[in-house]
Amino acid sequence: MATKLLSGSLYSSLIYGGAANLKANAEIVNELNVFPIPDGDTGENMSMTIAGGVKQAKTVTSEDLSMVSDTIATGMLLSARGNSGVILSQFFAGIAKGFTGQETADVKTVGYALKSGVRRAYESVMKPTEGTMLTVAREGVDYGVDRITGESTLESFFSDVLDEMNRSLQRTPELLAVLKEAGVIDSGGAGLVYIIDGMKKTLLGEEINESDVVTSVKSVDTSAFTADSIMEFGYCTEFLLQLQNSKVDAENFDIAKITDYLNTVGDSIVAFKTGTIVKIHVHTMTPGAVLEFCRQFGEFLTVKIENMTLQHNDSIAEGTREAKKAEPKKRFATIAVAEGEGIKQTFADLGADYVINGGQGKNPSSEDFIEAFDEVNAETIFVLPNNGNIIMAAQLAGSMYEKSKIYVIPSKSVGDGYAALSMLSYDSGDEEEIVNDMTSSMEGVVTGRVTKSIRDASIDDVCIHVDDYIGFSGKSMLSSEKMKVDAAAKMLEKLNAKNYEVMIVIYGATASEEDRNAFRIFVKNAYPKTELYEIDGGQDVYDFEIILE
Repeated sequence: MATKLLSGSLYSSLIYGGAANLKANAEIVNELNVFPIPDGDTGENMSMTIAGGVKQAKTVTSEDLSMVSDTIATGMLLSARGNSGVILSQFFAGIAKGFTGQETADVKTVGYALKSGVRRAYESVMKPTEGTMLTVAREGVDYGVDRITGESTLESFFSDVLDEMNRSLQRTPELLAVLKEAGVIDSGGAGLVYIIDGMKKTLLGEEINESDVVTSVKSVDTSAFTADSIMEFGYCTEFLLQLQNSKVDAENFDIAKITDYLNTVGDSIVAFKTGTIVKIHVHTMTPGAVLEFCRQFGEFLTVKIENMTLQHNDSIAEGTREAKKAEPKKRFATIAVAEGEGIKQTFADLGADYVINGGQGKNPSSEDFIEAFDEVNAETIFVLPNNGNIIMAAQLAGSMYEKSKIYVIPSKSVGDGYAALSMLSYDSGDEEEIVNDMTSSMEGVVTGRVTKSIRDASIDDVCIHVDDYIGFSGKSMLSSEKMKVDAAAKMLEKLNAKNYEVMIVIYGATASEEDRNAFRIFVKNAYPKTELYEIDGGQDVYDFEIILE
């Protein structure tokens, strides 16, 4: 085959193929994580991120590459979760920017767009690290672009890019010592290679197995909304609006004319204008009114309306969405992320206005944060991600949200979040002071975790065997034992737990009463001067999460 031009429909097919190939290999990517824990992060996060692009691609029938790529990128940005997913979404957002104004693209333009994607991916990371997905993307794209000639086809270009990405991926352990010690290649880079490989396979005409495609479309439980139900959460309304010169000056149209109106009838608003096409996402009780208002400016290319009551899983503490919108905005609010009903309730008791369900293997998307921002209805919102792999998604959501000032506190563990909430006070009325107080409250707090290893490994001179219980803090591996309490004991010894006055243990769903009693006895004997507080957290991955203060 010899394809010289990339159209909008072909680009959609490539995204579909890339998502399918990643989905089929997501578990392999998950298992490449440096720490051998059952968190299901990288492969799942990247797969769910690109699923947002696939979902949007299915709504578009246009051949216009600029419009299609922008729509797909928007879907990925809203679905982005985890650091790997956010970087992936930024990569494809940069590609879309490279296709701006292009109905089709030749090979040289495709190369330019991919280089634009690499630049944006690097810009999205405060301190880019080589030996990661960024390196794999940059080296693969640079190599492919350098080999473009007048005879090049999309097939030859993607083949060159993929070949070098594979070579770059194998070099990642030489650039990042932690990968070399763990005996793995970079998981995010591997995920990107599977995507590009899927795109190449699609170009070559390889048939995609429908069961291997991530569409992010959930089955609808119609029993959740019956003849006696009351509409609480409104409709998720999305559409592409082609501005019409017969109605407005399409090229110079100010999108604020739409967003100002949407703010009066809805929330969770995301709006983009590319050329003369407007992309809208809004949660509203009156989708018909939204469509009627927007049609005065153009005609719809696609429309999707979903009843959110059928999909709404997180309870709202009080009142309906409409009641909250009618309330005046409060000055401050705090959002935290937690996994496990016990710790979620603890965070709410400590003052979190809204707790997003999420953690290892369940990273919330940028859209989840946007919806939470709407729920708290505050002028200034402080966000505690409580996981280093969630911070970027929170920051991305904050950059997309215009109705409140968003501060993302760099909390990387449940201990950080607990400490910040324990000292939370709005009394000063000064948002910068509140941020500083929350940030400083996390200093000196240490969180250790115990879970079961899913593979053999050697990390930080700790020899690990599959099914051992491992103890670690941050990125430091500290223990590996056959019994979970033994792993916790060794970990606490290395963390110098005797120097701390307070120990808070959060028991996971897999921590039996026997485990809990054994831990209590150990702490009483080993740390008699330490105050022990216990929380029945109910989290899935970790048997124990231990906070030292």
